[in-house]
Order: sequence, then structure tokens, then C-alpha cells
Amino acid sequence: MIKKDKVAYVMETLEQLYPETPIPLDHKDPYTLLVAVVLSAQCTDARVNTVTPALFAKAPTPAAMAALRVEEIAAIIRPCGLTPMKSKGIHTFSNMILDLHDGQVPQSFEALEAMPAVGHKTASVVMSQAFGVPSFPVDTHIHRLMFRWGFTNGKNVEQTERDAKRLFPEASWNKLHLQIIFYGREYSPARGWSLDKDFITATIGRAALRKGT
Repeated sequence: MIKKDKVAYVMETLEQLYPETPIPLDHKDPYTLLVAVVLSAQCTDARVNTVTPALFAKAPTPAAMAALRVEEIAAIIRPCGLTPMKSKGIHTFSNMILDLHDGQVPQSFEALEAMPAVGHKTASVVMSQAFGVPSFPVDTHIHRLMFRWGFTNGKNVEQTERDAKRLFPEASWNKLHLQIIFYGREYSPARGWSLDKDFITATIGRAALRKGT
């Protein structure tokens, strides 16, 4: 199977498995999505979703969040880990949104990535899911599967993102990156991986992975 056919197979299979792609992080608007994505760094979406209701009950807007003390934010978000960095970052970028962007989450990669605790992946999620800008956020699931499928060399997430954007049609990016995440969680995890269950990799994956790497 040539690479073009592999790409088509992946897209068709994922569309059959996941025709709907709800965003795993609970949110109400671009701002609450931004906060939730920041909290998800090295933390599961499920845990983030248990923490954000209390946080957003107190501070659903940049103004309300900026009015809290960093220590108050930290006390709520502690179960998500990386508490000092996340609490300070959320407090600081909430003030930046107020001071620099009229209280609205900016709609550009440059402005988002200029804020503390907001890296390229976080900015990509917000741009794609909040504003509909074609983006391909690469998390650990996508990085792992793109390598297993032979679509990237696996050296770093930056290269994986470039390869994904080169291989897949731009119109598919915003939905496809979620479909790959869903597949990775259900069929192709990092731990306890089985080729018997991971049927996409069994069909198109690297030969070396047939030994379970």
C-alpha cells in the first residue's frame, strides 16, 4: 500500500469510527477552552473536567480570574499538577487579555503564544476548536500514532506537525486531529499496546512495530 492509499485508509477508517468529534475538555467559550487546555498539560482531560467546574464557578471570565489571587487559583487547580506554573500563567494571561486584547481571547497564533503557559500546541487547539482556523495540534497520542503508521520519523512534535499538515488535506485538520486522539486512547495506547487491537497499525504500520515497540 503506497503512502497516499495509507492516508486515505486512515481518514476513511477514522471517519467511520468517529463521525462526531466532541471536544474532550468541557468549556463554554474561547476563554474557558484556553484555560482548560492549559490545565491539561501533563494531566488527563477527565481530571481537568473535574476541576474546571469549581474554577469557572468563581472565575468564568478573564476579569474574574484576574481578580483572584494566584494562591486561590492554585488551590483549585492543584489536582491537575504543575500548579505554580499553571496558576501564575492563568492569572497573568487573564490580565494580558484584559489589558492587550479588550477582554477577548486573541485570534492569532502570535498573540496566543506570547502569553505565559500557552505553547504552540495550546494555541493550535484554541485556534482550531474555538475559532475554526485550520490547525493540527500534536499531542502525545498523535505523535505516537503518526510514527507507528510510518507517517513521520518521530524525532519531535514539530516535525510530526509538519508531516501531518503535508499528508492530510487542510480541510480535515481540525476534525482529524481529534479523531486520531480518540483512536489512540481506545486502540493504540502507549502502554499495554497490542497489535491485535490496533488494527490501523496492523494494516499500514511500520514492520518493526509488529514486535510491539
